[in-house]
Amino acid sequence: MELGFLGLGRMGFNMSRRLLLGGHSVVAHDSEALRTQEIMEQGAIGASSHQDMVSKLKQSPKCVWLMVPSGQVTENLVNKVANLLSPGDIIIDGGNSNYHDTIRRHTILKEKGLHFVDAGTSGGIWGLQNGYALMVGGDPEPVKFLEPIFKTLAPENGYLHCGASGAGHFVKMIHNGIEYGMLAAYGEGYEILEKSRYQLDLLAISKMWQNGSVVRSWLLDLAVLAFEQEGNKLDGIKGYIQDSGEGRWTVQEALEQSTPAPVLTLALLQRFSSRQPESFSAKVVAGLRNQVEGDVISSGTKHSDSFCPINVPTRQ
Repeated sequence: MELGFLGLGRMGFNMSRRLLLGGHSVVAHDSEALRTQEIMEQGAIGASSHQDMVSKLKQSPKCVWLMVPSGQVTENLVNKVANLLSPGDIIIDGGNSNYHDTIRRHTILKEKGLHFVDAGTSGGIWGLQNGYALMVGGDPEPVKFLEPIFKTLAPENGYLHCGASGAGHFVKMIHNGIEYGMLAAYGEGYEILEKSRYQLDLLAISKMWQNGSVVRSWLLDLAVLAFEQEGNKLDGIKGYIQDSGEGRWTVQEALEQSTPAPVLTLALLQRFSSRQPESFSAKVVAGLRNQVEGDVISSGTKHSDSFCPINVPTRQ
């Protein structure tokens, strides 16, 4: 099957490689010419622009997979590609778009006679080897047509048509929210282990947990790799945690539904906390405790009772 592919970042490049290994024809373009050249060396047909990519697609309907950052980048590219396609052609958004945007784009493109399919994609840089979990949303006809692509990208039983337009991105959004909570749980558990009275070997514990433990998972496998590469203290890693947006959207969805999601919410907020070199909130609390209880603060000062004003009511 023939597929146009726009966006050859860490995910997109390996997805294109997996498709090529699966026998598909890939016409690829990236804004960085070097990435386009590299995928050509893997067997893809290179394109100098998105216009050039569309012109080189010979199969009907033409199918174009977008693997670019969500938001305005995706918005602009969807509009540009749509203007080059004909009724019946298919655009697939494999990025982490907000499902509300996906529904809107589907409606607009449908009026032009184009199909728009959302494919929430999970697997990271390991997808080339292990396959990608694909959470697909859209109309049945184009989804069915794209099945050969999905079957190549995904491992066995690794893709699902979740529902109508936006369903794939919605499920991927919740998937990422769950990931936030799982990562936070691992992080907190390991910190308690690291600060314990025992001289614990976190790498050895992680490897043991991989065998029969109820907390074994792919994320635990990645923890093993991290400890192997950086040591038990993870000295080479800064505790600064980014978020790509889906965790926020998950919490927003929970709020709109009035659905309690305390773990996912706190996991998101903890990421914000990780980015603060010094928390002003913590300074305020420390200052208040110092005033109320005479706690020692980092400057070494301590308030004693003599500093506390005592208001004694006078007898009238």
